[in-house]
Amino acid sequence: MAGRILLVEDDPQIADYIASGLGEEGFTVDLAENGRDGLFLATDSQFDLVVLDRMLPGMDGLALLKALRAAEVATPVILLSALGSTDDRIAGLTAGADDYLTKPFSFGELLARVHALLRRAAGGLQKAQETTLRCADLELDRLTRQVRRGTRKIAVQPREFRLLEYLLLHTGEVVTRTMLLEAVWDYHFDPGTNVIDVHISRLRRKIDDGEEQALFHTVRGAGYRLAAD
Repeated sequence: MAGRILLVEDDPQIADYIASGLGEEGFTVDLAENGRDGLFLATDSQFDLVVLDRMLPGMDGLALLKALRAAEVATPVILLSALGSTDDRIAGLTAGADDYLTKPFSFGELLARVHALLRRAAGGLQKAQETTLRCADLELDRLTRQVRRGTRKIAVQPREFRLLEYLLLHTGEVVTRTMLLEAVWDYHFDPGTNVIDVHISRLRRKIDDGEEQALFHTVRGAGYRLAAD
């Protein structure tokens, strides 16, 4: 999956770090070094996604974002910020951001979120509305809340169901710990526990033990991936 991304970032080192990484992944990256240029490009050109720093000269990221949404530009936006409190995140999302990533961050997490938003824009919303989610012979029914692997029925706890549902909605993608904490546990901070590892391990045993094909994959230093490979 590739596309055209607008990066609005005034820090030369961060801008080069992000642009180089995205370029290596096959994306075309346009750079704006201040808010006013970023707004002009975002409203004048066709981008698949915008990576937007919150603190910018000329016009800050929130003002740019509000202006963008007021102009009915629906391009997905990932907001980058050193401000990581719950109120800061709420302000960013309320202004129109589709995702909020706190600095410092790993490029792997940024890339995972870029892919997730592009996938959603390209048809992920349709998948989010499906009542049955599948990966190989694993099936989750969102109406009956039943999980099966082939002909085998698997009993899962409510939190395990939410975790598996989220992984199935992002089949084939690397899902980070931060993404799981926010989506499954509603945490906007790292509680410093191994709660994710415990639930993943328990769910992995229920789904993969005794099967020829493993569906749960740990991506070291990045997160987890549910895929038939």
